[in-house]
Amino acid sequence: MTDEKGDFAFRSDTNMGNWHDMTYGGVLSFLRRRYSRDLEGVDVAVSGLPYDGAVTGRSGCRLGPRAIRAASAGLAELDAFPFGFDLYSKLNIVDYGDCHIDPHHAETVAQTIRDHARRILKTNTKMLTFGGDHFVTYPLLKAHAEKHGPIALIQFDAHCDTWEDDGVGIDHGTMFGRAVSEGIIDVARSTQVGLRTQHDQDVGFQMLTAPWVHRNGIDKALAKTIDRAGDAPVYISWDIDGFDPAYAPGTGTPVSGGLAAWQGLEFLRGLGGLNLIGMDVVEVSPAYDHAEITALLGATVAHDFLCLLAAKKDV
Repeated sequence: MTDEKGDFAFRSDTNMGNWHDMTYGGVLSFLRRRYSRDLEGVDVAVSGLPYDGAVTGRSGCRLGPRAIRAASAGLAELDAFPFGFDLYSKLNIVDYGDCHIDPHHAETVAQTIRDHARRILKTNTKMLTFGGDHFVTYPLLKAHAEKHGPIALIQFDAHCDTWEDDGVGIDHGTMFGRAVSEGIIDVARSTQVGLRTQHDQDVGFQMLTAPWVHRNGIDKALAKTIDRAGDAPVYISWDIDGFDPAYAPGTGTPVSGGLAAWQGLEFLRGLGGLNLIGMDVVEVSPAYDHAEITALLGATVAHDFLCLLAAKKDV
């Protein structure tokens, strides 16, 4: 009998490996990873951005990071599927906790998130971030572009998020158009996947709508996305409403006809050869979830991104 069981998140003195934790008890960090802000030797810092002041529909995704962490407990138990390895022996991951955002001073939100990202990125640690609404991706992209230059964005979403923008407002439907105009996103290398809302303005993204993916299949969609990204630094932003609401009902702006869970996961698992620099999973709103299936899908997407990074260490 060993005492090294339970609450790895705060009892362990190392980031690597894993202890047995009850799936129904204990401290709920993401994948039971150790809570730490010491990033020496860390490959990926997981953090939350609990902000939803930019939504135009149903609020509640400020609780997304907490829900995703809770849903990840079962994923922490076994070797990673379908990768077939122990993620925690390959990749040094910590749960950095949440960025402290003041919702009462909206003018401070973007800079607070950008500074949070800068602190992590300056240590050469990659970021896996949970929203919050999709606006939080904008300051994250700004911080990543400071480090890597213009970024190829792969955006999974029901909406284009390039609606008309005054350049000042905090809106989860306009920030990618702003990022393109500011040169943060290398739009010639970027792809939007799963779109299924009408918007006539074209800012230059390759758009693979949900019906296009359904008709043409994952392999063709992957080939087009990978070819377009090339060797550019790639940031993945995953709005959970990219999935059909049958698989992800817990979101503020659900749209019928989206990607099935298997389609999204297969797509993600095919992106491992790209130069992946970071990822966020946003818009999980647990108040509208059923049986935690949205949070679980968000946690699985995040888990599989980590597996892609772990697999690259063997190459």
